[in-house]
Amino acid sequence: MKNLFIAFCILFSTSVFAQQEWGDVQKNKVTLMEIAPIWPGCEKGSAAERDNCFNNKLATHIAQNFKYPPEAYKKNEQGRVIVEFIINEQGLVEVKNVTGGTKELQEEAKRNIMAIPKMAKPGMMGGKPRPIKFTVPFTFKTGK
Repeated sequence: MKNLFIAFCILFSTSVFAQQEWGDVQKNKVTLMEIAPIWPGCEKGSAAERDNCFNNKLATHIAQNFKYPPEAYKKNEQGRVIVEFIINEQGLVEVKNVTGGTKELQEEAKRNIMAIPKMAKPGMMGGKPRPIKFTVPFTFKTGK
């Protein structure tokens, strides 16, 4: 009986210490990290390098495809246009919202974003493809 009591005390004390070491399971949170889509040509390297490559390719794409609408330029239309879009589960761009500026400036910003190529890999979360949201500002200034 004495040995049984000692064994019970040892078992109980180790379980108490083990719980203290591991923490309170009820307060733990599982956080899944969102992985950005991969731009064609950015497949190699670490996650940080791929993200940096994505940002550089996006900025380059926007700069190379930027065209001030001729009529808007003649009318001296200026403003800031915000384009909200997602890159869906297939790696394709879908524009969700365009705000600011005139209608002509909005159409140009939307055209620029829609010209983004299909991604090499879509965004991921928890090992599954998922849409990833982006917001890009366009500033139209004539310099007049």
